[in-house]
Amino acid sequence: MCGKVDRIVNMKKQKKLVVGNWKMNPQTIEDAKQIILIVKRGTKNIRKTEVVICPPFVYLGSVSELKPHIFLGAQDAFYESLGSHTGEVSFSELLDFRVNFVILGHSEKRAKGETDEIINKKIKSVVNSKMTAIFCVGEKVRDQQGEYLAVIKKQIVYGLKDISKRFLENLVIAYEPVWAVDSKEAMRPQEIHETSIFIKKILRDMYGVSSSDVRILYGGDVTTDNVSDIMMDGHVNGVLIGRESLRPKDFVGIIKLVDSI
Repeated sequence: MCGKVDRIVNMKKQKKLVVGNWKMNPQTIEDAKQIILIVKRGTKNIRKTEVVICPPFVYLGSVSELKPHIFLGAQDAFYESLGSHTGEVSFSELLDFRVNFVILGHSEKRAKGETDEIINKKIKSVVNSKMTAIFCVGEKVRDQQGEYLAVIKKQIVYGLKDISKRFLENLVIAYEPVWAVDSKEAMRPQEIHETSIFIKKILRDMYGVSSSDVRILYGGDVTTDNVSDIMMDGHVNGVLIGRESLRPKDFVGIIKLVDSI
């Protein structure tokens, strides 16, 4: 009973997480700085939520000094620290820009051929560097037979292969169903809840009770209109946001709603 109470207390202390993935936007450094400034002003009073902004690599240096209470994240990281890898950015190079979080395994990278093996190497490199890996998983199709569950399980099991439980504090799972993103319609909160339970079961089978502190995020058409339902009825620890994170007033609105829960 004592262990159960301790886990409940830990979850209550755990901050929620809102991650903004800018992808290949905006067009200029000045636009990037302006978005950061608006978000910084609008979220200065948040207390229960961590905010992460992941701009394109080329903007990391320009926005790294603008974040006293906003964490800086990267959209990817290569698993080698240096070498002949044209176009790649290494996990070690990101440390110079005070990057705390790195998005890995995103569906857009998987669609371009990124494998579970490569994702696993990247996660190992990031967590070994004491940064937090935001590990994205999600099915392309949600079939009635439940085969999508096997897809999610494979992504998690292979993505976290040989990663010790001592690195769980540097791990976040972002559930982002590809079909929901493509349809531009968020999943029903009940379905999000069911999937988050399934993800937690996989983690528990792999790591035991230590996995209870791993935060689960949802991503897929999150807006100010649905984020409260997603958080409360979906029972997730936060959200991963794409286009709305480039609309600073809407992004601030989402953050405030999450923080109020």
